[in-house]
Amino acid sequence: MLGIVAAVLFFVSFLINAADVSTNDVFSSTNVMLLGLTALALHVAGIGSGWARRR
Repeated sequence: MLGIVAAVLFFVSFLINAADVSTNDVFSSTNVMLLGLTALALHVAGIGSGWARRR
């Protein structure tokens, strides 16, 4: 699930950068990309990867 969130955040970051949209400091393309990297790191670490119960 977090892998999909990361992909969406990377795409939004690309659109902000490619369209040269002027945003405030919170939603700059770099900050959105860093949020995507955080979600991807959490996904690779196994957090949010599924609904399986541990036994």
